[in-house]
Amino acid sequence: MVVAGRQIWSEPMMRGVPPSPRDSHSCTTVGDNLFVYGGTDGKYYLNDLHVLDTSSHTWKCLEVRGEEPDAREAHSATLVGKHIFVFGGRGKVPGLDDEVYFNDLYILNTETITWQRAVTTGTRPFARDGHTCSTWNNKIIVVGGEHFEGEYLSDVHILDTDTFAWKQLKTSWQQLTPRAGHITVAIERNLFVFGGFRDPQSLYNDLYVLDVETGVWSKIVAMEDRPPARFSAAAVCLGPYKAGSFFFFGGCNKNLKPLDDIYYFHTDGVVEARSAQTRGRLPLRKLKCKEQQKEAVEQGKTVFQARVTENSPLGYYTIETIIDGKVLRGVLLSNRHHSSVQTADPSSTSRQVCWKRSGMLDADCDHRAKTQRTLSKDTAGSSQQAGPVDPSDDAYKKANVEPLRNEMSTDVGAGGDSSPQKQDEERVAAEDAEPK
Repeated sequence: MVVAGRQIWSEPMMRGVPPSPRDSHSCTTVGDNLFVYGGTDGKYYLNDLHVLDTSSHTWKCLEVRGEEPDAREAHSATLVGKHIFVFGGRGKVPGLDDEVYFNDLYILNTETITWQRAVTTGTRPFARDGHTCSTWNNKIIVVGGEHFEGEYLSDVHILDTDTFAWKQLKTSWQQLTPRAGHITVAIERNLFVFGGFRDPQSLYNDLYVLDVETGVWSKIVAMEDRPPARFSAAAVCLGPYKAGSFFFFGGCNKNLKPLDDIYYFHTDGVVEARSAQTRGRLPLRKLKCKEQQKEAVEQGKTVFQARVTENSPLGYYTIETIIDGKVLRGVLLSNRHHSSVQTADPSSTSRQVCWKRSGMLDADCDHRAKTQRTLSKDTAGSSQQAGPVDPSDDAYKKANVEPLRNEMSTDVGAGGDSSPQKQDEERVAAEDAEPK
């Protein structure tokens, strides 16, 4: 464990019986407890449930009730209220020899330790593993992953946990590159996506942010100390300890070497901007800026470019520039309300952010070798969010136990040669074309 404010590793004395060694499981925080579910031990898929009481450092293996999920790995797990939502993954089902990709949804009541299979409406996401799932405003957001046909995905699906209705989010602007094994962290309306892979030699260390209200993607331009490319890291939001920040730990590089570094990301320093991809035309804001520059030059005024050094939540920027060899600094007032991260305006030029590598003390890491198989997995618990909204009890009554199982690899587009990604795009287009 790591002490958040002091950046010091410690190994507490544990009680109870810990889970057996595994990977590609999920780990979800519920109060002072960590719920560990599923994964693989390298030979078998698992579906056992363990809880660590972090206040007493005690492990317990829980006996569950209800209809529990089939054994799986590389699934996602996220918390809404006191319920853990488990979606997708890859595993085995009784009576079948081949492995199965899932697109089912199970809910664990963490107070009664009861599993329930959710009955949902709308079109469920394709079966997948290596995706992420995050919580936002009583909704869960599924991003990317790997389809059972080997295709990597970048689609975004949202489940409303009040109505249990699935809907695919239509996204625009700088689209996320298809990937699996990435991490996601939700901070207010912004969903940050880092890393992952598309094949064994194509690992990412890029950073995207999605405005979940508008569906607009932005690619972030890091200014310094960009983390190395990796997959299967673990991430967590630091609020309220450090609002607007998150950090991630570990993962594997393209040589399958385990990593033991920690990086912090501070969203408060984000400059409101986007990459200058204009799709053949200048955005309105950029045109207006050019007109103002032209008028200033004609009037004999000095025109200069400056970089933003501070982005205040109070509505102003501090800026810095160099003119005639002299460093000049000033304050630029904003005429509109400013939030810590702005993403809805696709007309700006770039986003500049700062990564900070943590200098940990007494660092220790288990460098056991991993097999190539690991590349199709994700540490699903990395999508755990801080401070989720607790839904009403009536909402969960809608998640009735389904009498019959799904065929887990169904809803994967039977018929036609279209890829899952293409079918998703066509589905969204068709929904948008329906009369409102």
